[in-house]
Amino acid sequence: MQSYEIDYQLLGDDMQVVEIELDSQETVIAEAGTMNWMDSGIDYEAKMGDGTEVNNSVLNKVFGAGKRIISGESMFLTHFTNKRNIKRKIAFAAPYPGKIIVLDLSEFKNNNFTCQKDAFLCAAKGTKLDITFNKRLGSGLFGGEGFILEKISGDGKAFLHAGGTVVKKELDGEMLKVDTGCLVGFTDGIDYNIQKAGNLKTMLFGGEGLFLATLHGKGTVYLQSLPFSRLADRIIKSAPRMGGKRKGEGSVLGKFGDFIDGDNFI
Repeated sequence: MQSYEIDYQLLGDDMQVVEIELDSQETVIAEAGTMNWMDSGIDYEAKMGDGTEVNNSVLNKVFGAGKRIISGESMFLTHFTNKRNIKRKIAFAAPYPGKIIVLDLSEFKNNNFTCQKDAFLCAAKGTKLDITFNKRLGSGLFGGEGFILEKISGDGKAFLHAGGTVVKKELDGEMLKVDTGCLVGFTDGIDYNIQKAGNLKTMLFGGEGLFLATLHGKGTVYLQSLPFSRLADRIIKSAPRMGGKRKGEGSVLGKFGDFIDGDNFI
C-alpha cells in the first residue's frame, strides 16, 4: 500500500510538536494520546491496526493487536482523516521533553526502520507498523528496552520522538556501544546485540548498567541523550516521598510549610 504524501512543520525546540497538513481525504495514523490540536473537519477513529491490512482476516488483525499489547502499547491506533475539501492541520507531540525525528522511509534500505517500541509518534497512512522480537538470546534476557522493537515499513514519512538531544550516526562497518535506553532506532544493515559492560567490578560499581547494546554494520543509527526511563528514575530518586532530598526549593518552614499548603500531606 502506497503511503500518503503529507506536508509537515516542526514547532518548538526542546519540547517539539509536529504539525501535519492534510489534503482532502488524507489520513495520518498515530499512537493513542499523542494528538495536541486539530482543525475542524478532521474526523478520527480508533482502529485495530495501521490500515495496511485491508485484505487480512479478523484473526490476523487480532493477532497483530495482541503483539502490541505484549509490547506494552495500546492495541489500537488512531486514524485522523481530513473530511473537508480544503487543507486542514493536526499536531502531535510526545508526553515528555525531546526532539522529533522525521524519517523518509523511501530513502532507507528495504524501506524499513527498526526503533524502540515507545519511539513511534505518527506516520502517513500506508505505513506498516509491526512488533519484532530480538532473536539474540543475550538481547532478550538483558536488553531491557531493546528486547521488543518496532519495525516501521513503507515509502512515506514517519515521525519518531526521542528524549533530550538526538544524534544521527552513519556506520560503515564500525561497532558502536550504546546504553540500551539511549538507542532510538536503526536501518536495515545494522546488527544489534548485547554485551556485558566490562569486568565484574565495572559492572557492579561503574554506574553504566550491567550490559551495553552493540551496533555493527552499515547503515544509520539514531541515539537519544535522555531516555524517559533515565529521566523518570532520576525524578523518583529525588522525590522527598521516595527518600530524596530537597535542592533548596520551598519555604524555611520545611515539611511544616508543606503541610500548610497541602504539599506532601499524605
